[in-house]
Amino acid sequence: MQAEKARLDAADDGRVPWRAWGPYLAERAWGTVREDYSAGGTAWDYFPHDHARSRAYRWNEDGLAGICDDRQWFCFALAFWNGRDPILKERLFGLTGPEGNHGEDVKEYWWYLDSTPTHSWMRWRYHYPQDAFPYHDLVEVNRSRGGDDAEYELVDTGVFDEGRYWSVTADYAKAGPHDICIRVTVENRGPREATLHVLPTLWFRNTWAWGLADHGDYPVVRGEGARLVGDHRFVGRIVLSGDGTPTPLACDNESNGQLLWGAPGRSRYPKDGINDHVVHGAPTVNPDCSGSKGALHYVLTVPAGESAEIRLRLTADGPDAADLPERSDLPEHSGASEHSGASAEGAADAEVSERPDRPEHPDRPERPAPAVAEEAPTHAPPDLGPGFETVMAAREAEADEFFAELTPASCTADEALVLRQAVGGLLWSKQYYHYNAARWLKGDPLYPVQDSRGQGRNARWVHLSARDVIAMPDAWEYPWFAAWDLAFHAVALARVDPAFAKQQLELLLEGWYLHSSGQMPAYEWNFDDDNPPVHAWAALQVFHLDGARDFDFLKRVFRKLLMNFTWWVNHADPDGDNVFKGGFLGLDNIGPFDRHYGLPPGTFLQQSDGTAWMAMYSLNMMEMALILARKDSTYHDLVPKFYEHFALIAEAAYRIGLWSEQDGFFYDVLQVPGTGLVPVRVRSVVGLLPLTAATSVPTSHLRSITALSNRVRWYQSNRPEYTEHLGDDADGGQRRLLAMVGPDRLGRLLTHMLDEDEFLSGHGLRALSREHHDHPFSLAVAGKRYTLEYEPGESRTVMFGGNSNWRGPVWFPVNYMLIDALDRYHEFFGDSWRTPFPAPDGPPATLRQIANDIAHRLVSLFLKDADGRRPVFGDVKLFQHDPAWHDLIPFHEYFHGDTGAGLGASHQTGWTALVVNLILRRKESGQPPRY
Repeated sequence: MQAEKARLDAADDGRVPWRAWGPYLAERAWGTVREDYSAGGTAWDYFPHDHARSRAYRWNEDGLAGICDDRQWFCFALAFWNGRDPILKERLFGLTGPEGNHGEDVKEYWWYLDSTPTHSWMRWRYHYPQDAFPYHDLVEVNRSRGGDDAEYELVDTGVFDEGRYWSVTADYAKAGPHDICIRVTVENRGPREATLHVLPTLWFRNTWAWGLADHGDYPVVRGEGARLVGDHRFVGRIVLSGDGTPTPLACDNESNGQLLWGAPGRSRYPKDGINDHVVHGAPTVNPDCSGSKGALHYVLTVPAGESAEIRLRLTADGPDAADLPERSDLPEHSGASEHSGASAEGAADAEVSERPDRPEHPDRPERPAPAVAEEAPTHAPPDLGPGFETVMAAREAEADEFFAELTPASCTADEALVLRQAVGGLLWSKQYYHYNAARWLKGDPLYPVQDSRGQGRNARWVHLSARDVIAMPDAWEYPWFAAWDLAFHAVALARVDPAFAKQQLELLLEGWYLHSSGQMPAYEWNFDDDNPPVHAWAALQVFHLDGARDFDFLKRVFRKLLMNFTWWVNHADPDGDNVFKGGFLGLDNIGPFDRHYGLPPGTFLQQSDGTAWMAMYSLNMMEMALILARKDSTYHDLVPKFYEHFALIAEAAYRIGLWSEQDGFFYDVLQVPGTGLVPVRVRSVVGLLPLTAATSVPTSHLRSITALSNRVRWYQSNRPEYTEHLGDDADGGQRRLLAMVGPDRLGRLLTHMLDEDEFLSGHGLRALSREHHDHPFSLAVAGKRYTLEYEPGESRTVMFGGNSNWRGPVWFPVNYMLIDALDRYHEFFGDSWRTPFPAPDGPPATLRQIANDIAHRLVSLFLKDADGRRPVFGDVKLFQHDPAWHDLIPFHEYFHGDTGAGLGASHQTGWTALVVNLILRRKESGQPPRY
């Protein structure tokens, strides 16, 4: 059996904890909601980047190329200093929302080049300037630019001119679940000899400084020659060993209270002690080389064009009953270092217990013990020679084997490269996510906060207690889960780690997350927001990608989605008219007004996308019930329930006027007092989403549900207006199509979608028709004019913070769902149904051919074209022409609607990793796409 698949099986069965350690350390913990204890919810101001090196985090840690255990008791990451920067490079720098002219934006270049599902092999790369990092320049220039200007990026500053940078590669190879070989290679790409300080760092997350019950013991990291030895009551003994003769340094993972707040801190050697010692020569590290944070300090002088290597090994012995070493230099719990005026008054009332560490489902295996002593006994020195090399070579070869089997033989070498890096990014984006909303709202026992927080952000979510490894949308810009993003992550993850994909989908339906009302938390900035209801769609996708055999998974998801479906019906359709008004629904600023907050006074919006999402949700639930009913008759009664929901929603969409017969398109409809219903005639993906509410099922499966047959006959006799939404038969009645867009309207809608002057671009489907480039939309309501123009690049509006743009760019999630919809229609029509492609005058093509072609357009964003250019790089010459950069692929949040240049978050291998599924279509389709 393939080695990596054997490890996956052992991890899934609970026999060997291969997933226990992984890249679960965040790229950014500062500027997040969890670390925001301000009265006004100003997260970016309360905990800025400049505090991160000096201030202890409450909830999770961050670092470069970081790994940790799946409860983040310990952390390992790399730090660097080029001899010129004012601070160590311990974490990635970027601008917060108010600082950037297009919202948050990271100003660094790093790549997740490789990872297997169990993280038995991983590769990470970072390009670090040799000149002083231009922190001030990046802030000031971006602050001076407006919304019509491009972002000022690190490459624009000139710090990479003449190749004056370090290319740092970190390779990880597991010798065992708790034994990792680490190779750090630094290449001097510059024209002259240069010196780089490298500091592999081991530390413990600060769980002891906040006055929490049963969290008072101090863990210890001690420097002993070329190794760091850590002792923690939950981890046991963990050892970082290095080759050569580094200098061990130690301080405490405690806030520097004197620097931050002008008050004595808890430790004489706080969190920034190693930074100040290396950069300024200050006596800020413990002379006893003991603390809760330690580093091995290497100083490497490397000639131009050459490289140097550091070998490290991280091992653990597991929990031990022995007492931890004495720490007499730290005070008892004291509030002085966190902020002025803090006290322990009211601590007992503020304390909220953490969620117990146990599985939600009793049928899942218990979490394995953190480690076993025989894996890496610390009394024997670790092998950093031939044994190290053997592990490295074996794990890389096994990773090659894993990806060779995954990649279709028909793929080009460039497609295989994109696929592998996309998987790498998807797997590296897992993070340990910790957030107890009740404790956060009240503050910690030693640091209670104002009562006003109880009426602010996330106040309804006091039940939420997260302590899980979760696939994040983007490891820097979005270091927190988002409900609809996570659904797409699971669909991509199912290609490489189906068990983890299923666990991720079930996570937000567990009692620690799901609200008692049935609502899923949207994202930490506002759990109350409405993310599109795509969980059921994703569950079906994962079920089928995993071989359509895990019926227990489908049952568990279906049962809990019943609660969520009911919440949507009651929340987003308060009038009971089956037309939905669910807020912005993820499409942040796609319309002319802010659909969540800024509608014209006295009006409300009937949404085509909200209605389409719910029609699709109904069909997804019906499909799940139909699958489960074939094995369990108790699901029979639920099939007609969701079948009927779908028919009612589809009928209402046409009755209320969401469909324009004149234009052959779906629009939102604004209800205006004294005027009636006013179509908002914007051609956007809002009007294409009804295509996703479609499925084709064998007629025999439907007929096997007696209650459904009876209900359909009743509608045909008593409510004939619903007949067209009860399905069309094909293949002599062998299959039935259930679709919000029936055959008569499908061709008209596709005429818009497949027109290169409207939605179809060279790199996928735009979110807004290019028609609005020459014909901007304008609507006057209540004395105010609302306008919208085609914006193929960065957003020029401040709606939703100005850092998201659906007014023209190409977005992977909706593209993927529309491709999936075309596949569903093709299952019904087969090759007999053809339409001009591109519309309106192209040659006739089947829906499967069109789906394959759109898929290829999306994949081509990352591939070299005939001139060797990758569209994702835009016009950046360094990326397009320098071989050292050209094959390092970023996976952006969205892409320019005309050029395909990457925009937004640069590591969105959450949903943009769906490119993996699109490349793998070639394996399933049996033929290359029509290009």
